[in-house]
This record gives sequence, C-alpha cells and structure tokens, in this order.
Amino acid sequence: MSTIAQKKGFGATIWDFLTTVDHKKIAILYLIAGGFFFVVGGLEAVFIRIQLAIPNNDFVSAGAFNEIITMHGTTMIFLAAMPLLFAFMNAVMPLQIGARDVAFPFVNALGFWLFFFGGVFLNLSWFLGGAPDAGWTSYASLAIHSKGHGVDFYVLGLQISGIGTLIGGINFLVTIINMRAPGMTYMRMPLFTWSTFVASAMILFAFPPLTVGLTLMMFDRLFGANFFEVAMGGNTIIWEHLFWIFGHPEVYILILPAFGIFSEIFSLFSRKRLFGYSSMVFATVLIGFLGFMVWAHHMFTDGLGPVANAIFAVATMAIGVPTGIKIFNWLFTMWGGSVKFTTPMYYAFGFIPSFVMGGVTGVMVATAAADYQYHDTYFVVAHFHYVIVGGVVLAILAATHLWWPKMFGTMLNETLGKITFWFFFIGFHLTFFIQHFLGLWGMPRRVFTYLPGQGFDAANAVSSVGAAFMSIGVLVLLYNIIMTSVKNVKVGNDPWGDGRTLEWAIPSPPPFYNFKQLPLVRGLDAYWLEKMAGKKGMTPAEPLGDIHMPNSSFIPFMISLGLFIAAFGAMYHRDHSWGMTVIILGLLVTFGSMFLRSVKDDHGFHIHKEDLVDESDKGVKA
Repeated sequence: MSTIAQKKGFGATIWDFLTTVDHKKIAILYLIAGGFFFVVGGLEAVFIRIQLAIPNNDFVSAGAFNEIITMHGTTMIFLAAMPLLFAFMNAVMPLQIGARDVAFPFVNALGFWLFFFGGVFLNLSWFLGGAPDAGWTSYASLAIHSKGHGVDFYVLGLQISGIGTLIGGINFLVTIINMRAPGMTYMRMPLFTWSTFVASAMILFAFPPLTVGLTLMMFDRLFGANFFEVAMGGNTIIWEHLFWIFGHPEVYILILPAFGIFSEIFSLFSRKRLFGYSSMVFATVLIGFLGFMVWAHHMFTDGLGPVANAIFAVATMAIGVPTGIKIFNWLFTMWGGSVKFTTPMYYAFGFIPSFVMGGVTGVMVATAAADYQYHDTYFVVAHFHYVIVGGVVLAILAATHLWWPKMFGTMLNETLGKITFWFFFIGFHLTFFIQHFLGLWGMPRRVFTYLPGQGFDAANAVSSVGAAFMSIGVLVLLYNIIMTSVKNVKVGNDPWGDGRTLEWAIPSPPPFYNFKQLPLVRGLDAYWLEKMAGKKGMTPAEPLGDIHMPNSSFIPFMISLGLFIAAFGAMYHRDHSWGMTVIILGLLVTFGSMFLRSVKDDHGFHIHKEDLVDESDKGVKA
C-alpha cells in the first residue's frame, strides 16, 4: 500500500495513465483528451466567425472554409461533447451506485484508447493533404465525389472512435445493472446515473446504424462499391436515413447526461430533494424511447411525402412533453429551497432559458411546411447551437466546477468560475441569438462569404463579437484550472457542504478501490439520509475484508494503435503498393494483442484487510 502513496516521477505517471484500468484515471484521460478537442473545435469556430465577420472576407478560401465547418461539427460532437460527458460518467457514476469499479475495467480502457486514436487520426487530415469537406453529416452526394483523402479520414477515424464509444456504453449499462451497492434499487439511483443508463442504452442502438453507413461509405470510397452512387444504381438518400437514425438519438445521448448533471446541481444547491423524482426518471426513459422515432425531421425537404412528414412532425413535437416535465420539476426543486448561488448553480440557472429557447425553435423546425423555409438557413444553426451549447456545453462546464474537487481533491476558484460563466453565457447568446434572424432574412448555411448590402453585415459582426466573448470565457477557465492545480489546496470529502449522493461520502480524490466497505443504501439521496440521522459517513453493508482489484494493462493501447496503423494502410492502398502491407501490419498488432489478452491468465490482485486497517489507523478517511 505504501507504494500507492509515493510521489511518482513524470515517466512513471505517463506509464501509469497509458496502462490504467481505473475508471477514475480513465475519467481524467477523457477530460484531458475531450478538453483538448474542445479547444481545437473552438478554434475552428473562431475561424468561421472571423471569416464571416465582414462581407467579401478572404481570411480563408472557400475550400478551407468547407473543411473548417466539417471539422468543427465533427470534432465538437464526436471528440469533445461525447468524451467530456464520458469523463464525468466514468468519474462519478460508479461512485454514485456504490461500486468499487466498472463492470469491465479492461474494456473501459480500450474504449478510451479507441476514441483517442480515432480522434487523432481524423485530425491528422489537416497535415496529410486536407481535412474532410462534405459537412459534419458527410452527405453521400458530396462525400463520394470529394477529392483527396479528407472524407476517408472522416470515415475511418469515426469508425475507430465509434467502436470505443459503443463498448463504453455497453460497459456503463452492465455496471449499472450489476454493480449497485446493497439497497441501491433502480428508483434510488441518482438522476445522473439514470441519465447515464438511458444514454448508454441509446448508444447501444444508435451507433450500429452509423457503423453500417460508414462501412458502406468506406467500400464506396476505398474499394469502388456503388451503394450511394446514383448513376450506378445506388441510393444517396439511404445515407441520410442511416446517418440520422444515429444522428438524432445522438442529440439525446448528449443532452440526457446534461439533464442528469443539472438535476444533481438543482437538488444539491437548493438543499432539497429533487421535485418529482419518479416523473423525472420516466421522462428520461421516454425521451430515450422517442429519440429513435424522429430522425426524418432532418429530411423534410427530401420529398418523403406528406404522410412520412406528418408522422415525424408529430413524434418530434411529442418529445417536447417529457422535456417540459423536467423543466417544471427543476423550477419546483428550487421553489421553497434554500438556494446557494455557486458557479455550477449559475450554469444551471442559465441553462433553463437557453435550452427552452432551443426547444421552442425545435418545435418550429418540426413543422414540416415551415421547415421548407427554415431548412439550410442560419435559423437551423441557431436552433441546434441553443440545444447543444445551451444544454450540453453549459452542463459540461457546470460539471467541471461541480465534480472537480471530487476528481482532483482541490476546488476551482469560484470568482474565476463566475467570470467564465458570464463571458461564456453572454458570448453564447450574442453569437447565436442573432443567427435566428439571419436565417429568417435568408442567409444560407455553409456559405463562406456574402455580399455587402444584403442586410447580413451588422448581425454577422455581432455574432463574431460573441464568439470572442466565449473564447475569453474558455481562457479564464484554463487559467483557473492551472492556478488551482499549482496552489493545490486540498478539500474534504464533501467540499460543497450539502452533498446528497454517495460520491460525497468518500475522500476527495477517492482511493483507487473507491469504498473500503460497500455502503448500505437506505433511500434516495443516501448520503443525505445518513447525515440527517446524525451519522459521520455511510453505514457499511459488509464487514471489512480483502478487496479484489484488476491489474493495469498496456494491451488496450496496443489494440487501438493497431487499428490506427491499419487505417492508414486502408486509406492509401489504392495509391501506394505498401498500403496492403500496412493494413496487415496494423491488424497483426490488433489481433496479436487480443490473442495475448485471451491466453494471459490475469487474476488481478488483492488489497488485504490488514492494509486497509493500517490506513485507517494512520488517520486516512475512507
């Protein structure tokens, strides 16, 4: 045990993170990688706004602009929002259900490295002949005919990354079903755990259609198949169906964990049980179910016919009902509560009007007849940014402040946190509110410039100023993180003072085995109930005994690296004779690593009861 407490050198720390299967360290890896891609996607957004700040601007060329908007959307959805939410799911969900680890620690590590290598592969396109340029949706009619290897990077990078997300979702599902502490029934699970559960179930069903679509696109692009080539008897509309059968549930895969985060925040800082817990749970499940029944509202202008349009319009409006239930429950949670205005609570307050605006414009574009007017204008850009930024990004920033002390044992500065909030929040509304009007005035999406005198000049200038405000907010957050980490002032297990759920019952950061003894859960808000009963911590559900833990492994890194290498071979095999050799080499690394994993007898290790008792005697809380 003494070795765990020792300070490690830089090289040892790197090796530790390369081989870790500890869900808390994997959460930190997701946070760092997702944060990096968030900054990259943000820079791409800033380039877009610089280009559109004035008419006839030539800051970037038309081709480069197409690459930037494609990579901005792809990066933000797949490489920033998803992994950052996965970071908090990994860090918090096992603690909230009283588990010592996730169900499959090895698979958890593999999921991260697949996502990471897929993301790196996609972004290497900037340096290897050009990024994808067919939009983040990569519609087949554009993607099939895209010159260069940009779209190949998109197809292969998202395949690798998507496998990582899929197995991550499966892991979370199994963890929540099988690893709950004694007494932690489904209807006692915190809302963040519930939203993780439903989002993971959606990943299970939404990612396969994307995988199928990307595989068909890969065969079209790299091997000359004609699934989407209309001139050869293919069907380009099938890509849209496959993409949006994934793409619309993906919006809810992102927003449901955000709802879970805000549910935790409203309850925690109102010092009150979440209002209407049961209805919140059922609303979450209903959103997950209805999310699969609305994909064709992205295709109202495709000519699917009035019957299909009507069905999907009604389904889209229906999904507003459970969302409305949630909004009122959050308001009622605050009503009569003892509300504390912390940085996370600022984000939660700002989220409600922002997200409601996104929902209202969602109902507008769900009206099939009206969508003919809105479609492919900046109105749609404004709508989905109000949902994604006003919902998901605000939740990620709120969660960063809320759970930072639990993950790292030190609090982010509250004053700097509030400065970040105001810059980001004002900048967000400045950037996107005006875009509703730009769309209604007729400014199309995806255009790299516009002429003076069309009435777009002032609104675009305002929008670009807003982007600068958001950038300042992110810079203040980065400064806050660096300053906090340097000062490293340690906090206790319940730094906010009003912790209600199990993660606040153990030290910050948690020991690598999470719980010395599994806690006994007596009801909803388990830790709060124990505090109200006058107890110091959780009542244990088992006597102190040996704890079995998994060994670290370098194999997940190698499996992912092999696919990364093989992807280069697949992309260049038509241009260069060495391509097939590289494919074989990469697959040998991947399958060799998998074979090694299957024949290696790895039983993990035990932390002995005596070591745990020793630790208690030294005054370390657990």
